[in-house]
Amino acid sequence: MFNASFIEISRKAYRNNIRYLKRIIGKDVIFSSVVKGNAYGHGVENIVPLAEEAGINHFSVFSAKEANDVLKVMSPASQLMIMGFLDDSEIEWAIQNDIEFFVFDAGRLEKALETAKMTRKKARIHIEVETGFNRTGFVYENLDELVKYLKREREHYIFQGLCTHYAGAESLSNYLRIKNQITLFRKFSRYFGRHDLHPVLYHTACSAAALIYPGTIMNMVRFGIAQYGFWPSPETHMFRFRKDTRDTNPLRRMLSWKSKVMVVKNVEAGSFVGYGSSYLANKKMKIAIIPVGYANGFSRALSNTGRVLIRGRRVPVIGTVTMNTMTVNVTDIPGVERGDEVVIIGKQKRLSISISSFCEMSEQLNYQLLTRLPADIPRFIVA
Repeated sequence: MFNASFIEISRKAYRNNIRYLKRIIGKDVIFSSVVKGNAYGHGVENIVPLAEEAGINHFSVFSAKEANDVLKVMSPASQLMIMGFLDDSEIEWAIQNDIEFFVFDAGRLEKALETAKMTRKKARIHIEVETGFNRTGFVYENLDELVKYLKREREHYIFQGLCTHYAGAESLSNYLRIKNQITLFRKFSRYFGRHDLHPVLYHTACSAAALIYPGTIMNMVRFGIAQYGFWPSPETHMFRFRKDTRDTNPLRRMLSWKSKVMVVKNVEAGSFVGYGSSYLANKKMKIAIIPVGYANGFSRALSNTGRVLIRGRRVPVIGTVTMNTMTVNVTDIPGVERGDEVVIIGKQKRLSISISSFCEMSEQLNYQLLTRLPADIPRFIVA
């Protein structure tokens, strides 16, 4: 297979997640599948077709590069939106390909409408407003000038959306800040309405906001991590658990990461294992070498702390994780041999290693670990 490890993506789990999230937002709300970061590590080439199978036909990315990757695999009936970086030189490409994009400053807006005039094709813009995140967006105090310009140039754009982004909706410590953002966004909406500027879509909610603050759902939601089966935070999970009164987790993890045993060997008592002296064998041991290291997405921070599954047993990583390998202690597991399946994330028999536990061991967020999984690890869709 020319690779030391591979990732499996569960179609069944994805469909389950989409059904659950659609129940929350309602049938009339557009579900925008956020597929930035290589679809949160799951692979754009996998998730876009799966999403379309599930009835989703709107996708959101961060950059023109990501948009181009999605464009290659999505159907002509689907729509694509760039939320972040779009160089001036890429605006014409976006307009010609009917790609929607955020506009959050005067420079981008002017360039977009100049390009629209030149190409004689309307730019499909989403006006992003600053409500308290303090990253990108037009501020309320400058709306007079913005509105005048938009009214004067009406024939060169489609007002596709009015939007903002919340500053940490996944954490209840930000409750007051989020409520203030919601209030300010409504003020922006009223202002545009008073000046006869009516967007096709109003969208502010990411996964966390849609799950905790129903008033943020509006007529489109940008679902990122939740569609892949992950709660944005434990607080988000607890809120939905209380609200849904379920005994089980309604979201299903889609991703499993697997490899194979490369070498099995014996180590004498008193010998150091691997680089340096971080692990000393205190008895005669049997070890297995796995061909996955920090260059493959398995953090060096998991040295002497990580776990994998072999033959249905949880086994510890010992010694220092190297660029391309890790070593595990299989002394207590009879019959381990070269070629045995190794589960790094996922289930094997009755045991599992979740992304959450993996992240806790390596002190990473779900988002970090998923998006750092190398793109060259092959990904396969399974039932």
